[in-house]
Amino acid sequence: MGEERLEDLTIHEAGARLAAGDVTSVELTEAVLNRVTAVDDQVKAYLVLRPERALEQARAADAARAAGEGGDLLGIPLAIKDVLCTEEMPTTAGSRILEGFVPPYDATVVARLKAAGAVFPGKTNTDEFAMGSSTENSAYFTTRNPWNLSYVPGGSSGGSAAAVAAGECLAALGSDTGGSVRQPASLCGVVGLKPTYGRVSRYGLIAFASSLDQVGVLTKDVTDAAIMLGAIAGHDPRDGTSMDLPVPDYREALTGDVRGMRVGVPEEYLIEGLQPEVEGAVRAALEMLADLGAEIQPVSLPHTADSLPVYYLIAPAEASANLARYDGVRYGLHAEGDSLDNMYRNTRAKGFGPEVKRRIMLGTYALSAGYYDAYYLKAQKVRTLIWDDFDAAFDAVDVIVGPTSPTTAFRIGERVEDPLLMYLSDIFTLSMNLAGICGLSLPCGFDGQNLPIGMQVTGPAFGEGKVLRLAYAYEQATEWHKQRPEL
Repeated sequence: MGEERLEDLTIHEAGARLAAGDVTSVELTEAVLNRVTAVDDQVKAYLVLRPERALEQARAADAARAAGEGGDLLGIPLAIKDVLCTEEMPTTAGSRILEGFVPPYDATVVARLKAAGAVFPGKTNTDEFAMGSSTENSAYFTTRNPWNLSYVPGGSSGGSAAAVAAGECLAALGSDTGGSVRQPASLCGVVGLKPTYGRVSRYGLIAFASSLDQVGVLTKDVTDAAIMLGAIAGHDPRDGTSMDLPVPDYREALTGDVRGMRVGVPEEYLIEGLQPEVEGAVRAALEMLADLGAEIQPVSLPHTADSLPVYYLIAPAEASANLARYDGVRYGLHAEGDSLDNMYRNTRAKGFGPEVKRRIMLGTYALSAGYYDAYYLKAQKVRTLIWDDFDAAFDAVDVIVGPTSPTTAFRIGERVEDPLLMYLSDIFTLSMNLAGICGLSLPCGFDGQNLPIGMQVTGPAFGEGKVLRLAYAYEQATEWHKQRPEL
């Protein structure tokens, strides 16, 4: 890799340098901002940049450190997906309907990172309202994969994943409703962690599907994922779905020892239609885990194939209810009309993009009289069966391992005209959101075109420690996480 660059450091490496006085937060932040200047015209990871504000935060962090304060995230530059409210920066959710909107408050996760002394260079691009698997649905522009600029970075947290991979931040926040942290992490060769539903506050996260949404993290390695999760996890009385449970020290799980851990491999995941290089990389990773002392055994998740239709009934139904608040009256875009109905219609026609409109129509249809029982109610019943599948599997194993995505990154424009093919990108990630459990993607190889391959480690509810333990042991036995794209 030649001379070490500050922007390529992990959080824990940078933290050690800051604590030792070898580098200041201002120097670290300047290195990140210079990297953004050098490469973001190509990558297009950021929607909003606030360099002056970031340097102000960095100077404050250096002063706090000089006064004897410390902490893993003090002075560390982190990016925020633009679906999380920030009181000092616009929050658009990648949509024209919120263009220029600046919230009057911070999301809880942002407030917690701010309290820890983190530095925020800006907000990252996202599929509109987090609806998409490629970041091509952003109303502003398409983010590109740093490994090959002709390919997508995944979605909907594609801006965050691309920024981490390209060294445009040290880590980032994302959100995951059906794979939107894990799938872009896989496609960009970084670590993406979706916590258990209720582990991290959703207050200030712009809602897509409220029973599925979860704030997650994108990092350069597993240690950083443990640090970030520890910083944002915990009860929040402002979120009615937030669980009042103690937050463990997730770094204590990073022992490097997986002897005796029971690893389940679902027969439904290594199937026909999987890109051969993806299957090969995941099988090789399983062999390595066996060499490290893990006990590999088959498990069955019989309702895996049902997760796609179930998800695309429940998520659009919740979206159609959540997005009804964008009416052109109180905030965001306003279009004139000769009646109240026409004002609503004109605002939404102008403000929402094609994929958002498609999902609102799907959801409204599924919730409508005469179809509610046939579609939405039935989907909720099958969701319970998917949940039961995981409960049964976790009675037999500690974690489940398989591919994160059935393929590596695809070309920009390749799947835009085929929504179903696009939706299949998330076939291995959707069911964890339906069941409310945790999952992590980490790099496990490259295909013939030097595009990253991700492996998914799934754990039971509040089993993040087990997931991190296994992922860390595999990561430390390999070099995949040290690879950086040439930009």
